[in-house]
Amino acid sequence: MRFFYSIPVFFVVAVAAGAAEPVRDHDIVAEDYFSIGTITGLAASPDDQFVAYTEMRWEPPAEKRNTDLWVVSTKTQEVSRLTFDAAGDTSPQWSADSKWIYFTSSRKRGDDDKPPYNGKKQVWRVHSDGGDLQAVTRLKGGVNGYQLSHDGQSLYYTVSKENVNEDQWKDLREEFDKLDYGHGVVKHTQVWKLDLRSWRKEKIIDEKRVINEFAVSPDERLVAMQTTPTGDLITNEGWSTIDIYNIETKTTSSLPDKQWREDAPSPYGWLLGLTWSSDSRSLAFRCDFDGYPGEIWVAQFSEQGHTLTQQIKRVDEVYAGGHLEWVPGTHDLCFGGEDHARSRIYRVTDIRDGRQGETVVVTRGDVSVETFGINRSGDGIAAVMSGLTHPPDVFTMPSSGVAEPTRMTKVNPQVDTWKLPQIKIAKWTSKDGTPVEGILELPPGYVAGTPLPTVIELHGGPTSASKLRLRFWIYGRVLFASRGWALLSPNYRGSTGYGDKFLTDLIGHKNDRDVADIMAGADWMVQQGYADPDKMAVMGWSNGGYLTNCMIAHTERFKAASSGAGVFDTVTQWLAEDTPGHVINFNQGFPWDRTEKMQKGSALYAIDKCTTPTLIHVGENDPRCPPAHSKGLYRALHHYLDVPAELVVYPGTGHGLTKYKHRKAKMEWDLKWFDHYVLGETTEEEKPEPAVD
Repeated sequence: MRFFYSIPVFFVVAVAAGAAEPVRDHDIVAEDYFSIGTITGLAASPDDQFVAYTEMRWEPPAEKRNTDLWVVSTKTQEVSRLTFDAAGDTSPQWSADSKWIYFTSSRKRGDDDKPPYNGKKQVWRVHSDGGDLQAVTRLKGGVNGYQLSHDGQSLYYTVSKENVNEDQWKDLREEFDKLDYGHGVVKHTQVWKLDLRSWRKEKIIDEKRVINEFAVSPDERLVAMQTTPTGDLITNEGWSTIDIYNIETKTTSSLPDKQWREDAPSPYGWLLGLTWSSDSRSLAFRCDFDGYPGEIWVAQFSEQGHTLTQQIKRVDEVYAGGHLEWVPGTHDLCFGGEDHARSRIYRVTDIRDGRQGETVVVTRGDVSVETFGINRSGDGIAAVMSGLTHPPDVFTMPSSGVAEPTRMTKVNPQVDTWKLPQIKIAKWTSKDGTPVEGILELPPGYVAGTPLPTVIELHGGPTSASKLRLRFWIYGRVLFASRGWALLSPNYRGSTGYGDKFLTDLIGHKNDRDVADIMAGADWMVQQGYADPDKMAVMGWSNGGYLTNCMIAHTERFKAASSGAGVFDTVTQWLAEDTPGHVINFNQGFPWDRTEKMQKGSALYAIDKCTTPTLIHVGENDPRCPPAHSKGLYRALHHYLDVPAELVVYPGTGHGLTKYKHRKAKMEWDLKWFDHYVLGETTEEEKPEPAVD
């Protein structure tokens, strides 16, 4: 049977033939953020009749968002919800005959400790009409990942098995097995194959590797694996390899890595995005770097084995940081790339024998592509895209890029009634003459020349960028403009999408060129009449929190700051974070040989100049920007410098806030902190008692 989503009445009116568009009469408030559904993944059916997608949404009273499986008809745009379990249904894949949708889910039924209802991730499948839900795997420990074979007759999946190193400490590690060790105990990965006709399984690979990602070639002869020595995230940075397992000969070989290790600007690259061409002759993958341009590589194979690996030329230095997928029946590769605050799909044609053809832009205009999938015939693409007036939705388009995308879904119809901010590109010049851009948001109905209270919102990364799109986010966008503020999100030096030099200019110059770019943007806001110079604030999370710390140690311009999960001392960051290659790359060395550079890149050593009232947020268990930074900043400001400060620690939370109460607290604290210190507003408790005669 098929289930239908209950849609608000105004959506039905909006899509009815000849019906008027909804009136934008709703003033956006913080609580509206929790009404937004987010599309997290999609897959086009082989017959091109449907697109399956997963939608993540807040469903009170649950504290975390749940993800369910949906389908939309490419012919009628009819939307159907297929799953309703609070289990996190993700990673959809279609069977070859387009009848089944496979997905992963962690379903739990009461106190049941037997799979598939023991809360472990399993592979499930459901008919495209929503009927006959089945558990495909029923493993006690669940699966890590899975892939359907090209013909749909087999399912490959990975599981983990703990192993203790065979060394002189093995007995101690096994005797005290409840302790955590720096190394020596590793959860190695096995690859299994399940025959979907006989339902018999066989172990394919068990070679004491940690397999973080795998891809089986369409002819099922080769398995590409991104592997690391251990499961620690640090080993992804420079110790990961691309291994190729030959199922016929039961042998494994590794791709020569000189091109993305020794010959690369940094050896600390992240390998990911494995994808095979439909003829099983070409394997594409990415290597991402902190601070440097990511690159795409294509390894080619013959019957005898690996023949060559070529680097794909990025036309116009487009930043390649998104999904990779071959166009079936061709030697053309599509990838997600960034160009001046837009995220697009690019198609590189005729990749073979070390050569490549032209690069075609598939999506144009002011769009931001989150991910995409190509249909089996190769002529169509389904993509998750957002624009200036809507959050991400499913769109379809020809893979050639010759026609405009067709919108398939309206996941957030309520947004059609919102008074949206004016969103546009801002451009200014930094103090050294470098052109810089950012995203400017202004209130609905803003009158030019009216100075507004202003927040400078700083993106994370820094190898990332703020995009030209509608993004209601807990770090400031949309909400401040709806409350009458201007917001500028600078794409400072080190941001992606502005060419290789702009990206790498930040290497060796953190807390320098980035700060200069941001300060020039703040000056520009005042010069253009957007910002009231006496009512400015600064905020950010992760690298944005780090830059917020740098800004308040650099200038007294800002009346208030919100520092989220920010680095305070670079040496401490190298010691404690889970990806220290980030620090090594930007400082061009280690703490013992770049001591002065790391001090200059840290806000700690100039924080005595701070006078800005600062609100500090951090997750209790943040491995990326450990809470010691935030606690140290709070200690300096509150206990020693007598600067107004508050520390908010979110219990049980990592680098990102995932719970409803935590995200709501973050927004409410920011709003009230800025209202008080920027606008001079007081709470009821702080207001003086009326005079009595």
